Amino acid sequence: MHIIDNIRKDDKPIVVGILNVTPDSFSDGGKFNDVDRALKHVEEMIADGADMIDIGGESTRPGYEMISSEEEIARVCPVIEAVKKNFDIPVSLDTYKASVAEKGIAAGVDYINDIWGLKWDDEDIRRTMAEVVAAGQVGVIIMHNRWVTNYSSFINDCINDLNESLNLAEAVGIAKEKIILDPGIGFAKNVHDNLVMMNSLDKICKLGYPVLLGVSRKSMIGLTLDLPKDEREEGTIAANVFGLMKGCRLFRVHDVKKNRRALDMTYAMMTAY
Repeated sequence: MHIIDNIRKDDKPIVVGILNVTPDSFSDGGKFNDVDRALKHVEEMIADGADMIDIGGESTRPGYEMISSEEEIARVCPVIEAVKKNFDIPVSLDTYKASVAEKGIAAGVDYINDIWGLKWDDEDIRRTMAEVVAAGQVGVIIMHNRWVTNYSSFINDCINDLNESLNLAEAVGIAKEKIILDPGIGFAKNVHDNLVMMNSLDKICKLGYPVLLGVSRKSMIGLTLDLPKDEREEGTIAANVFGLMKGCRLFRVHDVKKNRRALDMTYAMMTAY
């Protein structure tokens, strides 16, 4: 049984609500960076149909300013502890730093959501991210990313990059059943790359792992439709519906209610025989 099979009783798509406890996230920075407001937002997202909450303490928007591990831990750990105390819902921690992941696991997270696919070298800890995840016996979301974007064969290169991350996981004993993949829309990809990746999601799904799609309000939508970040709701829903039809299983979103409804309607049509 895969770890995500415990999230829903049925087979409907899994909606992951985003909780940014940051002052500078591109979409909702500063809105939920204290515990009381964060808990209220989690309550709202659960009521709207969220199956899981993804907590992040450092913005990963284009041009973001990296913060210290200590500051990131101070932002996320009190919120993780409060969410786990008040709600019976799985929680993932959006971090690429092994030192932050270690503290987040101690605070109660169920998954580590790593935008660097286990490849970031955290100087604040001797263990690698893969080792921390293995020791903590939690799930891990491995996202595609890379430092150099000169692809020779775009989709094949992305698959090879993901396989490198999967090899790192296997080397330390992370079970296949604990791994989720993320194609990394918006990371190390231009607009055309992102659209090609969207149209090739079935190839990522064929790798044999559940796939999480994170497109909510991203620049792919803004640049394609020429819209600011607060007018990308329809584009987000369209991309998520398309992703579901391509085989994606989890969907990381800001607007839980409307994406929940759109995904459930799509799923109902896809499974009607």
